[in-house]
Amino acid sequence: MEERKPRITVYYDGACPRCVRDRARYEHLAGEAAADACWVDITGRDAELAARGIDPRAALRELHVADADGRIHRELDAYIVLMARVPLLRPLAWLLGLPGLRALLSHLYRASVLRRLRASGRL
Repeated sequence: MEERKPRITVYYDGACPRCVRDRARYEHLAGEAAADACWVDITGRDAELAARGIDPRAALRELHVADADGRIHRELDAYIVLMARVPLLRPLAWLLGLPGLRALLSHLYRASVLRRLRASGRL
């Protein structure tokens, strides 16, 4: 029997259709391990986010994950924490962490998010 990992909290943009699809895809791939992630829609929760030490504007532009120790991981670090918990996604988490690739993917991620927010009139 595999030992359960401590729960993490994932702060995601529930007003973003792509983010909602990504969450569903993750939960499907994670299987039973999906229960170890508590998903929090950031929409309308600015005070709650600020109290947690998360800038609400940054939360709109970057995925944030609080690990079991309460540390906040953001952007690609958040994806790495999330993916490393699922055996099928672990190799992808490893790739995201490679220094040269990480910088390129971070740039592409930020550009994609800004395009999405501008297109939806949210930025």
